[in-house]
Amino acid sequence: MNRYICIHGHFYQPPRENPWLEAIELQDSAYPYHDWNERITAECYAPNSAARILDGGGRIERIVNNYSNMSFNFGPTLLSWLEEKAPETYEAVIAADQVSRKKFSGHGSAIAQVYNHMILPLANARDKETQVIWGIRDFERRFGRRPEGMWLPETAVDLETLAILARHGIRFTILSPDQARRVRAFGKRAWRDVTGGRIDPSRPYQLVLGTGQTISLFFYDGPISRGVAFEGLLHRGDSFADRLLGAFVDSRDWPQIIHIATDGETYGHHQSHGDMALAYAIHYIERNGLAELTNYAEYLAKHPPTHQAQIYENTSWSCVHGIERWRADCGCNSGQRPGWHQRWREPLRQALDWLRDVMAGRFEVRGASLLKDPWAARDEYIGVILDRSPANVDAFLDRHAVRPLSDEERIRALKLLELQRHAMLMYTSCGWFFDEVSGIETVQVLQYAGRVLQLNRELFEDDLESGFLVKLDRVPSNIPGFKSGRAVYEKFVWPAMVNLEKVGVHYAVSSLFEDYGTRTPIYCYGVDREDYRSFSAGKIRLAVGRARVTSSITRESGQITFGVTHLGDQNINGGVRPFQGEELYEGSVGRIIETFERSDFAELVREMDRSFGAGVYTLDLLFRDELRKILDSILAATLTEAEATYGQMFENHASLIRFVTRAGIPLARHLQVAAEFTLNAALRRTLEAEILDASQIRRILDEVQKTRVQLDVATLEFSVRNKVERLADWLQEEPTGLDRLKILDQAVELVRMLPFEVNLWKAQNAFYRILQSLYPRFQSEAALGDEFSRSWIEEFRRLGKKLSVLVP
Repeated sequence: MNRYICIHGHFYQPPRENPWLEAIELQDSAYPYHDWNERITAECYAPNSAARILDGGGRIERIVNNYSNMSFNFGPTLLSWLEEKAPETYEAVIAADQVSRKKFSGHGSAIAQVYNHMILPLANARDKETQVIWGIRDFERRFGRRPEGMWLPETAVDLETLAILARHGIRFTILSPDQARRVRAFGKRAWRDVTGGRIDPSRPYQLVLGTGQTISLFFYDGPISRGVAFEGLLHRGDSFADRLLGAFVDSRDWPQIIHIATDGETYGHHQSHGDMALAYAIHYIERNGLAELTNYAEYLAKHPPTHQAQIYENTSWSCVHGIERWRADCGCNSGQRPGWHQRWREPLRQALDWLRDVMAGRFEVRGASLLKDPWAARDEYIGVILDRSPANVDAFLDRHAVRPLSDEERIRALKLLELQRHAMLMYTSCGWFFDEVSGIETVQVLQYAGRVLQLNRELFEDDLESGFLVKLDRVPSNIPGFKSGRAVYEKFVWPAMVNLEKVGVHYAVSSLFEDYGTRTPIYCYGVDREDYRSFSAGKIRLAVGRARVTSSITRESGQITFGVTHLGDQNINGGVRPFQGEELYEGSVGRIIETFERSDFAELVREMDRSFGAGVYTLDLLFRDELRKILDSILAATLTEAEATYGQMFENHASLIRFVTRAGIPLARHLQVAAEFTLNAALRRTLEAEILDASQIRRILDEVQKTRVQLDVATLEFSVRNKVERLADWLQEEPTGLDRLKILDQAVELVRMLPFEVNLWKAQNAFYRILQSLYPRFQSEAALGDEFSRSWIEEFRRLGKKLSVLVP
């Protein structure tokens, strides 16, 4: 067959980790999920690992891993997050590449990506090199093979970048048709201009580089890709398939490849159920033998280029002006803020370029005193990022050090390399993509710059931050409250900065609410308790102690002493200081304890100030996740009291509330709040109970209907979904258990009576796995007359019907 189809998804999220904690903190805008990575995983990355194909009756006929049937790349920073936070999805992505190698003549469908989504034509040669090396090494570690292709962020391209790719063994990349300049057949002298996207995308092209090397280019089908991304082509899987098949042209006398490329998040996050449309389209094409699915590497091996191409340098797929979106006010923006300018882009890049260049010189000079070749060490530092175990870090340092290094020198070497890592992270493309310098993506790159400046202070004992802030003064904001990038930096970067002392503050304050052991991990730090004493008097609590705080990234370590009191609610008083000797510490602790035992709390505050430094602390000094956890604990009693008050009000006036609602008269606000609070709380408690009470759920829902209460759907759906998922996991532990089947069946039955849709994706997956693995055995045993197997099959089929899964 000479008709091939390849669908490429570029799966990527901007790094959201706090640069000082190496973790994503709670993001309320992603509710009910912890953060946007978690939410998009639930909407896209996970669904594509188990996409549904439905029969004519809307039942799940098959569940397939889309990744094994398409071409894809994942951003390395996103894969790192998935590996830790969503391991099941991560493993499905890795497994899909292994399956695709069997399907596509030994060629895996995964391709690599430049490490942290830097716009390479705007990078210096050294950063380009490291970004490509890191992308390749990350890919090799995860997929267990060399990548054949590499995705360029925003498909931004220049010849120097392509030469670096070719030098490192990358065979191909994917570009927009608008980036093609001219083409010619092998052996022909005349070039044909294809400006404006007029290139034929149904074949690969060879680009000859100035070094004499070559690289193959695939220019994706622009109209179909736009249809998928922006024009609703994923509303129906059959329409999607027909559009792909309609791109074949009978007059072409070569093996045609119809291929598209879009953001992978289109399949489920941007376009709801896009994962299902993709799965059905692939299924439809394969089942009917309408074309042969392939990936780029397999097609290239079977059908090498017969034409050459030349490109327009400094171009991309998401800026009609080339790459100006990442350095100028070119007019490209989200379109959501008419009247806003992007004049901030150019001076922001200039400020970061200045910081990068100053740091490069310092890194080279200082690094040479510790490392044989600082830049070679940077290129290999990806091995440390991927494995920060002490043995691996020591082996890396031993390999690159000019001599055996002391512990202090090892810390300096790691800080130098971390400085360079963050100096590259601060060029993540999303920082310039959107509309405003105070946007979360731009704040993120400013935080990376802040980490660079902090490391510079610690390494070189001078402060470049003031000069950097002067440059940020020239970065204009659209928001009057900010005026310039300086105000954005001061508001969002300074409070986010962390050092050993701030980790100590977090430990000290949170120890009043947490039962910590002798060693406590706090993000990328470890806290070893050396002494800890706590006391309480009524609602007032006191803690004093000594601990060692150590960074697992740089190995920097320091002893701290602390004293902290909780005076009720959010009121905290205390301080943290470096350890200044046993005698001074014991003297301070003794005086504080004596004062506390006298209940002289005014003097206690003064003594704490003398011993540890003045400071009235509030809970917002805590890192965000711990803050939310402690606030929930503090507020629990208040919420219980409020629930009782509202519940009594609702009970006393329920009849009146129903009458007013039935009469169509607007309900007084305080009665409306009482009804909503009481019924939502009651329904949530019932849905989260160990045993689900169907009659109680019906009574509450009946009351909701009579009072026309607005349900908190996001919270309730998330709660009941988690309940069902726990029961599904419980069933998988012992799938032959008939009682477990029945309990899950009852839970799903109750879900169906709720006035909102519940996502049963994980429960359906669990059911489908049992259907594939265990059901055939029970069928055989039931056919032989086994009564238990017959009962199990009957119950299993009943559950399958409720889960909308087709059971043969």
